[in-house]
Parts: sequence; C-alpha cells; structure tokens
Amino acid sequence: MIITRTPFRITLGGGGTDLPSFYEEHGGYVFSMCINKYMYVMLNRRSVADRKIVIRYSDVETVNTVDEIRHPLAREALRMHGVHENIELTSIADMPAKTGLGSSGSYLVGLLTAIHAYKREPVAMEQIAKEACRIEMDILKEPVGKQDQYMAALGGFQALEIDRDGTVRAESVPVDFMTVSELVLKARIYYTGIQRSATAVLKNQDEAARRKERADHKQVVDSLCRIKEIGKGIKKAFDDCDLDAFGRMMDEHWQHKKSMSKSISLSVLDELYDEVKLRFGVLGGKIIGAGGGGFFMLYCPGKGRELDEYMASKGMPRINCMPAREGAKVVTDLFE
Repeated sequence: MIITRTPFRITLGGGGTDLPSFYEEHGGYVFSMCINKYMYVMLNRRSVADRKIVIRYSDVETVNTVDEIRHPLAREALRMHGVHENIELTSIADMPAKTGLGSSGSYLVGLLTAIHAYKREPVAMEQIAKEACRIEMDILKEPVGKQDQYMAALGGFQALEIDRDGTVRAESVPVDFMTVSELVLKARIYYTGIQRSATAVLKNQDEAARRKERADHKQVVDSLCRIKEIGKGIKKAFDDCDLDAFGRMMDEHWQHKKSMSKSISLSVLDELYDEVKLRFGVLGGKIIGAGGGGFFMLYCPGKGRELDEYMASKGMPRINCMPAREGAKVVTDLFE
C-alpha cells in the first residue's frame, strides 16, 4: 500500500487570476499558502485473482475497467498512466469537500504522487502539478485555474506568476516564525457550514472574462486586474512583516471580488462582515476560494477571543490551522 499526504491551501491574494480566460490576456499572479489540513490517498494493489478496480470516496465504485469509473479525476489519472487493473483507491480528508480549500486539486495531486510511486517513477513535483492541470483543464475542461495544483504539489508559501502562454513560475516565499505566529493569531478562519461547488461561480467568471460582448465583461476583467495588483501588494506586506497592511488589502480584495458576481458572497455573510468590522475591529476578510460558502477568514488584530465567541454564537466555529511547509509526499510505501 502507498499512502500520500497532500495539503489544502488558502489563497492570500490574486485569486481568480490563474484562470486561462484572464491570464492569456493579462498574465496571472497568485500568492497563497498551504495549511496543515490534508487529503490522504491510499493506493493498494489487489489480489491477482481479482482484477477489478475499487474507488472509495464519498461513494464506492467497483468496476472492471478504467473507462467505467465515474469519479473523473481518478479515471483520468489512472488512464494517463496506464494503470488499468488490480487497484484499490481510498481517499480521506481532514476537511469537508466543496469549501474553498482546493480539495479537488489536493486529491488529484495526491493520487498522481501515489501513482508515480506505485510505478517507481521519480518525478519532480512541478511535473505532477503540470499533469494535474492537464487533467482538470485540458482533458476534463473544468473552469479552474492553476493555483490549486501547484500549491498542493509544492506546499509552503508560494507566489505563482502565470505567463500568457500558461507557464507557471513558482517562487517559494520565506516567512519567518514571528510572522507566521502573528498570522495564525490575527487571521482567524471560521466554518460557515455551507458546502458548494466552485464550478458554477468560476464558470460565470470564466465566461465573463472571455466574452467581450457580455455586459459584465469589463467589470470582471477590471476587478481581476486590480485583484492581481492587490495580490502583489499582499506578498510585499508579508515580505515587510506588515500583516495589518495585509488585513486592509484583504478588505479591498474582497470588495473587488464580490463585484464580479452576486453568487460569490451571501447576504447573511455580507451583513456579518460589516458587523464584525464595527464591533471587533476586523480590518479585512473574505470567503476562502471561489465564494458562495465554505470558510470565512477574518483579520482581527485585537479582539480575537471576543470575535471567536461571537462567530460561534452564529454557528460558525473557528478552525485552528498552521501553514504547512511541505507539499504532497509519500508517507507510507509498503511495496518497498
């Protein structure tokens, strides 16, 4: 059995500029960090007498051929690498799916890492990220960007520059212990209890950015251009160890992001956000990921404990996490 561990991620700035509909015209930029919440993928070789493929996730599939697999990421990853039989896959996650933490990218990168280990093929993590992007973006035609795959593969804090031709240049950003400690203390994360697919939100953004005849085309593109610049400013705030500046820029980032679509935020969260800014001195916040639910990050420099109690009273408990330095890795290989 092979077990891989792959981190989830939180976008700190530039989210949405990693979609080809934007970066092919303007270039993309995302600053993001991985957290110590993980996707685990277990790959086991079944008995030679039983040539079926078994996939366990929120459902269980037992099939005779790869083509019969309903889980699109598992199907295409196995097909890409010519793994056709005697395989059992199981995935377990620390966090719920469809909550904006890049779970699909983490699953796919973890699975590809396991497949390469199974085939005894040493591979650079950047190559695994490229394979994951090819599966999601080129083969499955999902309206996703390149952030999640690269973050899951590389880990840590990363600044991702995306050229117009789709080339990704990843810069590992060193963040010292004191800054990490301040970030964990002040950038507090709450679970809204709302699970949603990012596909609908991203598809609308993708189409608006591509189709110049749409009424909202200019609004979406202008907002993404500003979000890209804010992302670079947020990275500089981390370089300067000025996290309060990050908090203030996160507020501007969120205002531009919400302006792209009514489905990105929810009225109840908008009202809550305005209230916590007034009552607890929150400088900035946002829904993590594409929007519509999932996790809510609030930057609160001074009244964190009171904010936690208030958010819990609204049914939104705080989630404690730390940055994760490592990307996807094999943690167990019993085939050795």
